Amino acid sequence: MNKKLIPTVLAAALLASGCSLIPSLDRPATPVAAQYPVATEQAQQAAADIPWQNFFTDTRLQQLIQTALDNNRDLRVAVLNIAQARALYQIQDAQRFPEVGVSGSATRQRSQITGGYANAFSVGVGIQSWEIDFFGRISSLKEQALAQYLATEEGRKSAQISLVAAVANAWLTLQADEELIDISRRTLETREESIKLSKLRLDAGVASELDYRQAQSLTENAKATLAQQLRQRALDVNALTLLLGQTPPAELLTSLQGKRLSDLPVMADVPAGLPSDLMLRRPDLRQAEQTMIAANANIGAARALFYPAISLTASAGFASSELSDLFDSKSKGFTIAPSLYLPIFNAGRNQANLEVAEVQTKIAAAQYEKAIQTAFREVSDALVSRQTLADQLQSQQAQVEAESARLKLSDLRYKNGVASYLDLLDAQRSLFTLEQAVVQVRLTQLQNQVGLYKALGGGWTEPAPGDTVAQAAPTAGKP
Repeated sequence: MNKKLIPTVLAAALLASGCSLIPSLDRPATPVAAQYPVATEQAQQAAADIPWQNFFTDTRLQQLIQTALDNNRDLRVAVLNIAQARALYQIQDAQRFPEVGVSGSATRQRSQITGGYANAFSVGVGIQSWEIDFFGRISSLKEQALAQYLATEEGRKSAQISLVAAVANAWLTLQADEELIDISRRTLETREESIKLSKLRLDAGVASELDYRQAQSLTENAKATLAQQLRQRALDVNALTLLLGQTPPAELLTSLQGKRLSDLPVMADVPAGLPSDLMLRRPDLRQAEQTMIAANANIGAARALFYPAISLTASAGFASSELSDLFDSKSKGFTIAPSLYLPIFNAGRNQANLEVAEVQTKIAAAQYEKAIQTAFREVSDALVSRQTLADQLQSQQAQVEAESARLKLSDLRYKNGVASYLDLLDAQRSLFTLEQAVVQVRLTQLQNQVGLYKALGGGWTEPAPGDTVAQAAPTAGKP
């Protein structure tokens, strides 16, 4: 055989490989309604196109979010998972090509014919058992690895969206903690003054011990509530610290003191658009789709196992019994050895592999549909809450105003001897409860805005050049 035949054989083998047994993927129909339950305006700009820096206009919160993006360990793991998936894809892609290496050997052994010792030296370049991908097994595995890589990258985007929303919610919670603590302290001061007055009236014989004990009970209740809120604030700071990956700057936490949730900069309003937009804008849905594509590609690899496996081993180099003559032109030689293996009986292993791949594809399709339904529900819940929370907050604020007026009237009536001390204490207790409820409703309203932004795919932006995230995560489709 002519030595020029080796490149020709290799080229023919490469051209022959390319047959694919991957079935066509029929994506399931979208299992949600075409419209959200709550009527929404059409989106001029999708939430996913609004950078978090534009949605969260509070510069302090922007600083915290950037700190979390730089230091959060969960996000760092997600970035490293991309690098790992990219490397696994490159390993699988390399299987399509022959591995070429240099080999050399030297042996000395007794001759069966002469009884003397003979030497044998060889050196050459060769291919070690290269599987020619006639039926697409290796290319199917490559497609599977590519889809898994793309799914991992979408997973990192989803992790960033969740992190941005979590930091924002933690920041809002801390501001609510400060407002609740301020209410409790003011209430406690008022009740401590009230108990002093009750003690003086008791000592003077003007009031009964029952009035004094009731005032004392309310005072202790305010102390207990304050202690609980201080503890909760400390826990919320710890939660924010974990999200940031480091201790929050003290000056940012101090800036919350004496402020209310209503003092925070207003977040941008985001229109919901249509449910079909979620398919293109939410990374977790694209991740589920790529996982389904990967499982479908694995069917092609399982099918290829039913067909012959064709391998090629080849080498070219020099061989001689004398080391001095090793590189002589007469010592040249080459070998080429194709082989074929066709499975006949393996106790049903290949059939079981195919069934597993088909079931995994069905599971991935069901998970894809579930992800769509979950996304639809998250947006729908946020829209319903947005519609009702504003009305609830307005009503509770009006109720606080009415209860404040009632407290003033009760205090005036008590001082004039018209009403009992029990009426005054009841008004104080009711106002304290309502003021805290207003803070909780306002917090829920703001966190609902964050939740809607997250549910619509907002919070993901392409990293700036030179960013560590950008370095570890290559552009999708270009591993």
